[in-house]
Amino acid sequence: MELELYDFERAAERLKPILHHTELDLSSTFSRLTGGKIYLKCENRQKTGSFKIRGASNKIACMIERGERCPVVASSAGNHAQGVAYASSRFGIPATIVMPKAAPIAKVQATEGYGAKVVLTGSCYDDAYNEALRICEEEGAKFLHPYNDLEVIAGQGTLALEILGDLPTADIIIVPAGGGGLLAGMALAAHLLNPRVKVYGVQAEGAPAIALSFQQKKLVTTESASTIADGIAVKVPGDITVDLINKYAAGVVTVSEREIANAILLLMERCKQIVEPAGATPLAAVLSGKIDVKGKRVVCLMSGGNVDVSFLQSIIEQGLVARNRRLKFVATLADRPGSLVQLLSVLADKRANVISVQHDQLYRRLNPGQTSVHVVCEVGGAEHGKSVIDAIAATGCEVAMEAE
Repeated sequence: MELELYDFERAAERLKPILHHTELDLSSTFSRLTGGKIYLKCENRQKTGSFKIRGASNKIACMIERGERCPVVASSAGNHAQGVAYASSRFGIPATIVMPKAAPIAKVQATEGYGAKVVLTGSCYDDAYNEALRICEEEGAKFLHPYNDLEVIAGQGTLALEILGDLPTADIIIVPAGGGGLLAGMALAAHLLNPRVKVYGVQAEGAPAIALSFQQKKLVTTESASTIADGIAVKVPGDITVDLINKYAAGVVTVSEREIANAILLLMERCKQIVEPAGATPLAAVLSGKIDVKGKRVVCLMSGGNVDVSFLQSIIEQGLVARNRRLKFVATLADRPGSLVQLLSVLADKRANVISVQHDQLYRRLNPGQTSVHVVCEVGGAEHGKSVIDAIAATGCEVAMEAE
């Protein structure tokens, strides 16, 4: 069975009284940087903070239409949990969300706040998934898959209808891809509505299952999924989603952790938008040139804004390093009085703002007459940073950049 345009249109009708119609903003900054007209679809401002409410709400609405009013169960540590919790509460259906014990407290509380019962179990998603299936069997509940379900896919695909309704002349739509429900729904819906529009997916380099599946034209799983973009850290995509993506998507690219962090930082600085790592991947792909957008009208879907505040500082740090606004280096100095003062004087002369200095007489010690100093400082960009390093090296110090 494959979805028809009618399925997406019906889903949009079901969702109309539930969702916000999120804005589509033309960014002059990103347009200037890339040579295309870059629009941002602000789904990070959607109810529950992400697009996931679309698929969950359409699925439960379809169940109600069929007379299925049984309890529902989902396994998730993130946006799917909150989407299911909100939708089930809206439709008066009991919901249980199974999360790993390590799930952030804020996400647990948000899910409970939407009216769901939260069960914490195990150390990873697989443990939560297995427990969710056990609860379903024991209680006669229905499991709501986060992506490998046609009614969920139809709900996610309503975003394509919304975008093309607001911008019929769009040439390219770029979306994050994890399990593939969003990309599958949007690629198919856009194809049915206007085959001229190209839909691309973006994955993190550390979680490339969909990208590999697209390249090999078959379902490919990975042994790990390691990335700051936890919303798309999926090892096993869906067989339904992969089939649709391979048929209708224009391509799937990957972006690095630094490229993701850089996009998040730019969105904060230039657009005053808080976007989670997964939601920043489309912009990361555009800014890094992974997708050619010159002369095109391009929509980057910012799929969610549920960034964990405890990780925000780390993400900002990576973004500053990626944009050459922060230097982290080790300088090997002569182990004698005045050496550190000389180093700091060079930094002051070059107008580098020192954030931290750690004097370490054990690290990378080459001989008893040397010592090492770890330095973190702010600079104005790549050229300024290079001039700082060159000035330090000119004093006879050995300088090595520190890895992230």
